Formats: sequence, C-alpha cells, structure tokens
Amino acid sequence: MSTVTPRGICFDLDGTLVDSLPDIIDSFLHGFTHHGLPVPSVAEVRALIGQPLEAMYTRFAPEHAATLCVAYREHYPLNFHRRSRPFPGVERVLRTLRERGYLLAVATTKRGDMARRFVDAMGLGGLLHHVQGTDGFPHKPAPDVIHHALKALGTGGLWMVGDTTLDLRAGQAAGLKTYAVTWGTHAQDELATAAPDELQPDLERLLHHLPPLG
Repeated sequence: MSTVTPRGICFDLDGTLVDSLPDIIDSFLHGFTHHGLPVPSVAEVRALIGQPLEAMYTRFAPEHAATLCVAYREHYPLNFHRRSRPFPGVERVLRTLRERGYLLAVATTKRGDMARRFVDAMGLGGLLHHVQGTDGFPHKPAPDVIHHALKALGTGGLWMVGDTTLDLRAGQAAGLKTYAVTWGTHAQDELATAAPDELQPDLERLLHHLPPLG
C-alpha cells in the first residue's frame, strides 16, 4: 500500500487569488450595451459569478446568450488586466507553500487558455505548478476540474480554496478540506451554508494547516 503523502492544494482563481471582479463584470455588461439590450445591475451579475458564462447570460437574456458569450470572449481578453490584481498576501502564501513542499494548482471555471494567460499576466505563473481550466467537462460544483488538476500534479489533494459555494461544494465532492475566503464573490453568510472547514477574510490561516513537509 502506498504511503506517499498527498501534497496537492487547489485554488479557485477569480475572487480567490485575484481581485478580478471589476474587469469580469465590465466585460460581462459590455455585450448588453453593444447589442442594445437591457443591462442588468452589477449586484445581479456579481451574484452569479462562478457559474458558466452561458448560464449567467441565460439568466438575463436567454435568446441572446450565445451572442453575448461571443461578445464577452472578444472583449475580456483585451481588457482582463485593467484593474485586476492579486489579493494582498497571495504571492507570499503561494511562495511559502511551495517552499514547504506542496504542489499548487488553479482549478477554475475559466477556459484553460484564458486562465493561463491571466495567471501569467498577474505574475502568479511561476508560483503555481499547474493551471487547470474547465474545458469540455462539467463545471463546479462538479469536482471534475479538481480531479483534472490533481491528476496533472500527480498527487492527492488536501485543500480546495475558493470564494463561492460552488468552489466549496466541488472541493467537498472531491474529498478535500475546504477553505473559504470572504474577500471575493460570496458573502460570509452564504459561504457558511456550505460548511467549509475554514471561513476566513484572507489566506493566512491556510499556512497554519500546512506545515513544512518532511
């Protein structure tokens, strides 16, 4: 029987590692104004962040969802870096976990190619061992993106870190402990409904759970 210690830590990307909501919401709303459609409020859009893009647009304009997705995918790659920045302390926490011997992956609803471009633009590419987008398989709360990320890392998983109940339920479905940060999309009371193992305002507590590996 194998006694290899699991070393995998999975992180959601938007709202967890990077404060990217302003750029995402701007691009999401762009399609409505571009096509002369009624524009939803920022609060309405924010509540849906983390869901697949088409599902989000379907909530507001089901007959135009495909067209709006095209508009978003044209606009966002040109504007994703305008206001997005890593949250305070993220780079230090990732660097510390790497130094302690853990393998780190992003597990995001973003498409893989866009996720990798985004991570590199935010200066986080060198701190992560793998960036896993959701390409051709079920989105969170299904655990598929986490399973793909851990397979790429070649190790078992320990924690899933996210800012939405979708992240937490995906982590639980994958058999990982879950760590919720309140600086992203979902409010603390909403995150609490998913019963995460940790519910924190930042990533500092994660280091307490993950001492250096021998």
